[in-house]
Amino acid sequence: MIIIAGPTAVGKTATAIEIARRLDTVIFSADSRQLYKGPVIGTAAPDEEELKAVRHYFVAELEIDEYYNVAMYEQQALKRASEIFKEKHSIVVAGGSGLYINALCHGIDELPDADERLRNDIKKSYEREGLEWLQKEVQRLDPEYFSIVDKKNPKRLMRALEVCLATGKTYTELRKSTRKKRDFEILKIALNLHREKLFERINRRVDKMMEAGLEAEARRFYPYRHLNALNTVGYKELFEYFDGKTSLERAVENIKTNTRRYAKRQITWFKKDPEFQWFSPFDTEKILETINKKIESLQ
Repeated sequence: MIIIAGPTAVGKTATAIEIARRLDTVIFSADSRQLYKGPVIGTAAPDEEELKAVRHYFVAELEIDEYYNVAMYEQQALKRASEIFKEKHSIVVAGGSGLYINALCHGIDELPDADERLRNDIKKSYEREGLEWLQKEVQRLDPEYFSIVDKKNPKRLMRALEVCLATGKTYTELRKSTRKKRDFEILKIALNLHREKLFERINRRVDKMMEAGLEAEARRFYPYRHLNALNTVGYKELFEYFDGKTSLERAVENIKTNTRRYAKRQITWFKKDPEFQWFSPFDTEKILETINKKIESLQ
């Protein structure tokens, strides 16, 4: 199982396609937003030509309002992998959703079941006090998790706070559970660029998304803005524009700013895992050399 991870806009899709093509295999997406049909521009989903080049799984498989979680991804990805490994010696996994990658490689964490009363109390406090209160509470109780979480995602913040209050332990501590044994080898590759170059690519990609019709796509999904599938950078900012809270120019700048912040959090997340070997997205031959060495060592 060859993982191709890294921050948004770094070039994971192109690198993964080239590697999968050279190895004559398939790609599993590990992107929690690309799973859904419809929002393709804002999620930077593989285009028609890329999907034809290599068989992709977990891209545009769900309806926009369909419930899905990381545990379901783990189960379905493992089942498909077992079938594919009967014919292929490798599978490429490409994406920037650290939770999905961790679930596939090592299993989801054994966290306590939801306490409905506590969850409702937290939700009421959040509605009354606002996002800043929620951020401060999570930072106070679990600064390590707060350093990597999407700080504008209230659902993740509320879940972390719920676990901390229910158990008296940090969310970080409980998420570091024992790894599950997999019946395949795993090679973790991460892509990165110098910060200035990465940010330049992010800004340029946002401009291209707008040129490709991101505003119209966001308007089409505006009635579904409450769904988790659309609680993501690129759509949230345009929804604020549609609500009259900001200008279109400001919304586009906010998309760029929030995407850069998200990229920094992704880098922080993956750098915490020492198993990742880091490369430039332009180092395809070096990556393939590393993969082939790994395959040879297993024969």
